[in-house]
Amino acid sequence: MEEPTPAEQTLSRSHITADGLRFDVDKVSVELHPDRTATLTYRLRVSRHGHPAERWEVALPWNDKSWLDVLTSPAPASDRLQQLAHLVHAHLEELVGHERA
Repeated sequence: MEEPTPAEQTLSRSHITADGLRFDVDKVSVELHPDRTATLTYRLRVSRHGHPAERWEVALPWNDKSWLDVLTSPAPASDRLQQLAHLVHAHLEELVGHERA
């Protein structure tokens, strides 16, 4: 089994939104495509205090090719890595929030 890239390690971290929605990441995979796009696939549990957790499997198509270097680099720039994590988390929050509404 290959060692996860720094991007995979960062993207696999659980996070909590400002309003208390918790995203516990069970697994994340990054599939790179020949056209330099990617698909980020998440298996996660989403919960809020006092409510049962929901299990989700989400595939995020990542068509912005400018992030390929961050996804594949053994040592990406930390500011770019954090920007990518922020963008991915925002996409997950928007998707889950939309589906839960």
